[in-house]
Amino acid sequence: MARIATLFGSLGFWLALLGALGILLSPIGYRLGLWDAGFALRKILTMATIAAVAALVLCVLALLLAKIGGVRLGTGRIIFGLALSALLAGYVLLQLNKVKSLPYIHDITTDTANPPTFVALADARKAAPNGLEYKGAEIADKQKQAYPDITPLVSKLPPNELFAKAEAIARASDWEIATADAAQGRIEATQTTLLYGFKDDVVIRITTKDGGSQLDMRSMSRVGQSDVGVNAKRIREFIAKLNA
Repeated sequence: MARIATLFGSLGFWLALLGALGILLSPIGYRLGLWDAGFALRKILTMATIAAVAALVLCVLALLLAKIGGVRLGTGRIIFGLALSALLAGYVLLQLNKVKSLPYIHDITTDTANPPTFVALADARKAAPNGLEYKGAEIADKQKQAYPDITPLVSKLPPNELFAKAEAIARASDWEIATADAAQGRIEATQTTLLYGFKDDVVIRITTKDGGSQLDMRSMSRVGQSDVGVNAKRIREFIAKLNA
């Protein structure tokens, strides 16, 4: 019993470390260009998650066997492996659950009938896996079901004042501004995610509306079929800052 408990505990500890290493290497390798997003997420992250889950099971079994058999083990490494594997597996599985609960779309806009178009960032978008064009009804219906609150902002401010306010918020954000054209009422920018360095592009369009103005916004990921709700969140937060 003691040998089995010790073996399980040791394996669990090293598998937890292996899982942690895989979760670290997944984004690092992508940023260094060693592998693409698909390999980073579907292969490395999947294997790291399996290792973390296996470590969690082995560490729990080691502690149970030690307790049942009345065996004294050096539990420091086992408890460390248990805590680390639970943290890693829990985080990844939470993200996977979020992916499954949200539609597989990566292009969100306040105007699904006539979305703002990318001009300054058109070439960058054409070169990206997700392209430039809006997919129309194919994603519009999915967006409306998942994010019914993503709608245009109608303001009493004249277009030039709303533009100035929107530009100030955009420049205060961690965005790389590609253009801020007041005459056309258009702002284009790119935001790079912290962990993997994925790039999402934003275009803001401001037009005259009923004596005031209307702001429409579009946020689109360059890679990945699912954005895990990031683009909708970005639009919500931006409009909330404008309203504030």
